[in-house]
Amino acid sequence: MDRVITDGGTHAAEAGVTTGVLARRLGVSPTTIRSWDRRYGLGPAHREGGRHRRWRAADIAVLEEMCRLTATGVPPAEAARAAMAPTRPGTPTAPGAGDPAAAPPPTPAYPPDTVPAPHGRVVGSGLPLGDVRHEARGLARASVRLDSAAVQDLLNSFVREHGVLAAWEDVMMPTLHAVGRKWQSSGDRYVEVEHLLSWHVSTALRSAPLLRPCPVPPPETAPVLLACLPDEQHTLPLEALDAALRERGAATRMLGGAVPAEALTAAVRRSGPSAVVLWSQTRSTASVPLARELGRTQWGVQGARHGPAVLVAGPGWGRRGLPGLLRPHGLGDALAMLSGAGTTAPPARRPEETG
Repeated sequence: MDRVITDGGTHAAEAGVTTGVLARRLGVSPTTIRSWDRRYGLGPAHREGGRHRRWRAADIAVLEEMCRLTATGVPPAEAARAAMAPTRPGTPTAPGAGDPAAAPPPTPAYPPDTVPAPHGRVVGSGLPLGDVRHEARGLARASVRLDSAAVQDLLNSFVREHGVLAAWEDVMMPTLHAVGRKWQSSGDRYVEVEHLLSWHVSTALRSAPLLRPCPVPPPETAPVLLACLPDEQHTLPLEALDAALRERGAATRMLGGAVPAEALTAAVRRSGPSAVVLWSQTRSTASVPLARELGRTQWGVQGARHGPAVLVAGPGWGRRGLPGLLRPHGLGDALAMLSGAGTTAPPARRPEETG
């Protein structure tokens, strides 16, 4: 805790911290803290010289609660009222705090995730989310603050309550896309936000079988094989599909990113999958010849040989259909195409039984 230095010596008194120090602690900008003070009355109980903000323990507790509530998707005005009730001892009550009937007139209508700047100019303080669920807005706020614990808790809670498909389409993807747009438009800023969010999205997807009860596929079940093509490192969409399939009781084999062509062919022959899903993020990694070669790979006894269905997923394959290959558009579409795949065994013997 800071110590106050006076002419008479050092007093072990609580001096509080500056707005800059508090902003780093909370993971928000000093401008955001000042706007909360100006708009919602979430200022410190004491100010040096009547102007300079010094934040003490009780003040910090209120702002930590404000951050916690907004991370769950609560609108800032409602979060401020809740954070101030009960009001800190000795702190002036914010207008309408804790009393809905005495709520102040509505604040000016600013676009979502923006705050007013000096002279009435509106500046962005969050991610360009658009019309999304409040959980996605809360996830974005926690991600920008680099609040790892809040990000993981939000993701785990949504997967547990709503399932993988809803979590991916309604919360994870909109927030990931918003981070990507912010990064592209802000001169390489927010890269750290993208990395943190991607890490925790991956963790939630891989933890889905622990968060929700998943049927166990029978031992003889033919799996769905999922892999990124050679030189392709974007695995999150495949991780979402893997988690959604497992949630439905399908057997899967996830090979991950940048799988060499020879390894893909060997994996198909060894595992005898009912389907193969190949992800390509960019045209440079998509390989139609390799996809068709995998589709021609067969196993089983002579006269009763089997090959996998091949799904080519991701923007790298373009928008046009590819003869002989299935082209899903989105996680829900892929799940529909794979309905029944990976949940029943093919009539032929497994490839390892054929020698």
